[in-house]
Amino acid sequence: MKLLIEKIKLALFKRTGITQAKKNHASWVAKGYRPTPTVSFIIQSHDKSLQVCHILPKLRQYTDAEIIVIDDGSKEEHTRRLAASLTGANEFLLRANDLFENVTYDKAIRLANGKYIALLQDDDDFDGTEWIERAVSLFEQYPKMAILGGKDGLAIAFEDKQEWAHGGPSMAEGDFTFVTSVNRAPMWLHRELFIQHLHHIDFRFAPFQFDDYELCARAWFCGLQVGWYDAKFHSLTAGGMRLWNSEFTKEQSKRNGQLLYQLYADRQAQLNQLVEGARQTLK
Repeated sequence: MKLLIEKIKLALFKRTGITQAKKNHASWVAKGYRPTPTVSFIIQSHDKSLQVCHILPKLRQYTDAEIIVIDDGSKEEHTRRLAASLTGANEFLLRANDLFENVTYDKAIRLANGKYIALLQDDDDFDGTEWIERAVSLFEQYPKMAILGGKDGLAIAFEDKQEWAHGGPSMAEGDFTFVTSVNRAPMWLHRELFIQHLHHIDFRFAPFQFDDYELCARAWFCGLQVGWYDAKFHSLTAGGMRLWNSEFTKEQSKRNGQLLYQLYADRQAQLNQLVEGARQTLK
C-alpha cells in the first residue's frame, strides 16, 4: 500500500511539474564539482565521526581534492553526523556493513578520481597541507613510485617457522627514501599505477592486517617503487583495530603473517636487491 501511495504521489509531481523548477544547469555548475582532482582523501571510520569531522576542515584547505569517508559499520548517530558534515560537491559517504579496511579501501579506490590517493584512518591528525604538497611533489619526482607512506618505512625480515619481523629505518625528519614496505596511515597511492599494475588489494588478507605489506612487496616485483617520508602525523585516539578488535587483530596477525611468509619468504633477497637498487639512485 505504501508503495502504491508513493507511486501516485510521484505521478502527480511529474504531471504538475512541482519539482521541476528547483534545479537547473547553472545551479549544478555552482556546486563546483571537480571531475579530476589532484588528490582523493579516503578515510576509514568506525564509530569515530567526531574525529573525522575534526580533520575535514583541514583537508578542505587543499582545494584540488575530493574526500571519501567510509562509514564502516558505524552506529546510526555517526552515520547521521558524517552525512550532515560532508557538504561539498566533491565529498562522499560510502556506507559499508562492518567489512573492515581491506575490502572497503579497495572499493573506495575505484570510486576515487584523484591522480593520487591518500588512505587515512579515523585516528589521524595533522597540521596544515605541507604533508600533502610534499607527497604530490615526490610522486612527480619519482614517476615509478606507486606507493608512498608517511608513517613507518618498514624492512620485513622473514625468519624460520613462518615467523617474520619488521622494523623501520632511523630517518631524519623530512628525509625521503625507498623502503620495502609502508603501513597506514597516511598511505599514498599513484592511482593509475595501482589500477594498471596492482589491480586490487589482496583479498586473501581480508578483512584486515598486513595487506598493506603485501601490496608494497607486490609493487616492487611489478617494477614499481615504494617510498617513505615523514608526514608528521599524530594520533587523536587509539586506532580502531586496537580499540574495537584487539583479539581479532591477534588472530589476523598470526593468520596473515603466515600467508605473507608463504608468498614472499623465498624472494626476500630479490626484494632487498630491488629496494637497495632504488636507493642507490638517490645518492
